[in-house]
Formats: sequence, structure tokens, C-alpha cells
Amino acid sequence: MSTKNEVLKLLVSKSNEYISGEMIAKKLDVSRAAVWKAIKALRADGYVIDAVTNRGYILGSENDIITPELISAHLKNDVEVICFSTIDSTNNEAKRLVSSGKTNRFLVTSDEQTNGRGRQGKSFYSPALTGVYLSLVLHPMKSLGSTVTITTAAAVAVCRAVEKLTDKKPQIKWVNDVYLDGKKICGILTEAVTDFETQTVTSVVIGVGMNIKTVNFPSDVENAASLGADVKRCELIAAIADELCKIADAPMAEFIDYYRTHSIILGEKINFIRDRKVTAATAVSIDENGGLTVRLENGELTTLTSGEISIRRI
Repeated sequence: MSTKNEVLKLLVSKSNEYISGEMIAKKLDVSRAAVWKAIKALRADGYVIDAVTNRGYILGSENDIITPELISAHLKNDVEVICFSTIDSTNNEAKRLVSSGKTNRFLVTSDEQTNGRGRQGKSFYSPALTGVYLSLVLHPMKSLGSTVTITTAAAVAVCRAVEKLTDKKPQIKWVNDVYLDGKKICGILTEAVTDFETQTVTSVVIGVGMNIKTVNFPSDVENAASLGADVKRCELIAAIADELCKIADAPMAEFIDYYRTHSIILGEKINFIRDRKVTAATAVSIDENGGLTVRLENGELTTLTSGEISIRRI
């Protein structure tokens, strides 16, 4: 790791206190001149680093830039971090990297997406610097059927990360939209890369798009809002990635109760699409596999395992 990155990592670890140039030099076994050169380089990269005579250096509280070094400093898991200022879609880039032969666990983030993607072919509005847009790539090598729980797990991981870093209480709209105060703040898109000969999933791409401080949404984006919390994007990205790593291989039984208690739809009247027809029902329960059991208007119970639903407002 370069001296610049080592200095940044040290500043992040001491984010609430000053650390002298002499102490940095001693810890990294470099010269004071090398420390000053690293500080200058970091400032040139856009980091705000405050300096006070006889106290030393500290990262400015206004820093909210996304870099591999900042994200990695907060990560607890071994994940390679790849950052862009703008990209078509982090999921698209993740799949391109997998296709090029990348086999390690890695995370793709971007300040902006020009073609952010959601489920069912929908787009996800991703303006620069106001949200978190990331894709985590895992390599499970599991049978196709065993990955259906990852979407449910991803929604739980996102909510846990938000609750860990903020005082917000997010909820989940089946299957994988995260809501706050009745409005959507986050969408999740999971995509499997498969080996069709062996029918195994070689890689899973988990895409997360969350509005942090987006204010002006396009007219065709309905019922959207932002998290509105004082949280650094790099910390939230790291927290989401860590939660995803922790939960991805966990059995459904370990997180399905959390998913249920955070559901925004149980007991609500909903519409769902089946056989290209909009069908009215009431959401009754979520089963052990994450399926949504609904009661049709004729009293019949049926379980949904995929698709889109909407809450009917009275």
C-alpha cells in the first residue's frame, strides 16, 4: 500500500482526534517529508484534511467523497473496492468484470449512474453525489434454486446497515424495496451469472441503489424519498457490504423473522400481476422461503414467489 493510502487509513482510524505528523511518520516508518507529501496528494484528490499547529492532522467532517481507500477503511470483510465517478450501471460493470474473468469478491460503486437499473426492466434514478449506488459480487457456486433467498437477504442487510448507522427505521415492501415513512428510498436488483452446463450459479451480483439526499425526482418516479440522515456514503456502503457478506450464506431461518417484522405490506390490501392480469388480494403472511401468502377476494389463499405488487390505498 502506498504512503498516501497508509496515511489516509490512519486518519480514518483516528477520525475523531488529531494525529501529529511525527506520530504518523513513526507509525508508518517514513520521513516527515513523506507524510507532508502524502497529505498534499490527498488534498489534491479532494480530501479535506485540517491541520492545527502542535496538534496535527484530522479528516474534515465535511468529507463525503467515495474512494476505495475510504470504503476499505470501514470494511470488516475482505472485499476489493472499485469506484467510479460515473458509469452506466454498477450491476452492468460488475457483470462485465465477471465475464472478463474476475473471480474474487469485489464491490463496484459509483457517484452516479447514467442507466441505473431496477427490477422488471425499470430504471433507477441515480443523480450524482446524492445517493449510494453499489454492486457486490459474490461467488457462491451453488445450485440455481438455492439463490432465491439472496434477494430477501439483501433487503434485510440494507435495513440492518441503515439501523446501525442512523436512527431511521426502514421497512421492506416485498420482495426487495426499502421504504421509509411510506415512501421508497432504496431498490435492490440481484442477478445471477450461471454456468448452464452444470446449472450452478458461479457469481451473484447484488445491486443496491439508495437515495440519501436526493430532493428533485423526475415526474415519472413515483412515491420516492430519501434517507435524509447525516451519514457518510463511504460508511454506509461499507456497512451494507459487510451485512451482505455476513448474511449471504446464512440460512433463511436466521433472518426471515427480521424480514417479517419489517414488512410494510402484511395485512394490507394489494394488487399483483398474474397471467398479465392485475389481481386484488390481501397480504397475509411471509412463509419460510420468503414467499408472500395472499388471500384473494374469493377467499382462496395463494403464495407469490416473484413479481411486482402494489399497495391499494383506500
